[in-house]
Amino acid sequence: MRIRNLDTFLAVAKFESFHGAAKSMGATQPAISSRIAALEADLGVSLFSRDQGGTKLTSRGRQLLPYAKKMVHLNGEMKFQLQQALNDAGTMRIGIADTLAQLWVGPLLKSWRKEFPHVEFEVVIDISEVLTQQIEQHELDMVLMVARPSNDLLLSEHLCSYPQTWVASGAYITSQQLNDGPLDLFKLSHCSVLSFPRNTQPWQYLDNLFSTMGDARPMLHTCSTVSHLINLTQQGLGIALLPEPLAKPLQAQGDIRILNTAHDIAVPDLNFCCAWRIDDERLLPKLLAQSARDIIKIPDHAHTVQAVG
Repeated sequence: MRIRNLDTFLAVAKFESFHGAAKSMGATQPAISSRIAALEADLGVSLFSRDQGGTKLTSRGRQLLPYAKKMVHLNGEMKFQLQQALNDAGTMRIGIADTLAQLWVGPLLKSWRKEFPHVEFEVVIDISEVLTQQIEQHELDMVLMVARPSNDLLLSEHLCSYPQTWVASGAYITSQQLNDGPLDLFKLSHCSVLSFPRNTQPWQYLDNLFSTMGDARPMLHTCSTVSHLINLTQQGLGIALLPEPLAKPLQAQGDIRILNTAHDIAVPDLNFCCAWRIDDERLLPKLLAQSARDIIKIPDHAHTVQAVG
């Protein structure tokens, strides 16, 4: 069903005349008749009756009238909002979690600059905890970060989920005799563990995992960035937990090895989201979030909006 046909239907109903509708829309009368015929074919009903008194709505036409008005109005509003967002010059301050930046900052910026040529992008790369504070304090307009517990300040949409995996250099695996069977909690207790910064989700997982180990708890060393974490792992300073999309290319290059693990150290996926403030009424954050999902190739049915913190 075409919006133009609904618009034509409203014009004929208003003027009670095909001729009047054609004149008001700058179209020929045959064109108006063709549009109404197409609409009636789509709906399978007759919308107008003609007699000496003019062109009148049928009962089905009267039933359609309020819906047609709503659809035409909504179409106009949608076009206005989209055009407003596309032409809205200014700056968009976007925070991206370090892990996502390692994987996607280039493709995201390349696509966004093409889709939104009037917008300047300021990108901040940091851990999700810092990005959350910055957007809540109005220092950022939008963040791509690890999903957080809900609050009343932010709206979010699911972006992607990545499995996490244990990795180490070949030299470290040999020195710690990690080749013999899967990595379990006992073997891990004899390793130096490299982690993302304190209070990040990966750090919290490790802290909870080691909390019951008492004196057998391994040393847990934190790194401020993903690149530092990878570099220290490659140098054989310890064993690390990395998102799988980062770990697999490094293993293919021969820099590190992914370890098989036992069930007692099964690791949860790392979930990411796009988030912006509830009080931001612009359409632009929503469009950027949709674009990010398309680039990272997440199916539309997986997206649900919820408050996050």
